[in-house]
Amino acid sequence: MISLVPFLLDILKFIIAGSAIFFIAYNVLKSEFEINRQMKILDLRKSAQGTTLPLRLQAHERIVLFIERINPSSLLVRTHTPGLTVVQMQQMLTTEIQNEFQHNVTQQVYLSVQAWVMVRRLKDDTINLINQSAKTLDPEAPSLELSKLVLTHMASIEDNPYDAALALIKADIQEIF
Repeated sequence: MISLVPFLLDILKFIIAGSAIFFIAYNVLKSEFEINRQMKILDLRKSAQGTTLPLRLQAHERIVLFIERINPSSLLVRTHTPGLTVVQMQQMLTTEIQNEFQHNVTQQVYLSVQAWVMVRRLKDDTINLINQSAKTLDPEAPSLELSKLVLTHMASIEDNPYDAALALIKADIQEIF
């Protein structure tokens, strides 16, 4: 048994020395692995940004176009159809806005939450403006009366919400760069 104790002590020395070497090597390599992992993450982000950047810019362009198309000053000129009544014009305008919105709804993926909330609110406010204006008129009156009332209301607003929305979209684009 006496010869076993020195053997066990030698094994214990080797285990302690091996553990110390392993611990040192682990800590040195751990930092190398971490740096390597971070570099791979940066590379993935760069490649993803290269892929999504054109999509994000295109989404912002489409939303700018949407805002311009639902702006009453362009919407009413673009959709003007002689011979319609107020009710017919109201239905046509709200349908046009809803269709434009549905056509662009997927663009929200590439916009900031704040920008998308503004776009939705602008769409809802535009529909409400048209509906509220139509309520004050005779349903069988010529559609030109609705157009005049909506444009008069827009002229009376101090801060144009369509310009504010465009400014927010432009700011959103600036954050990309």
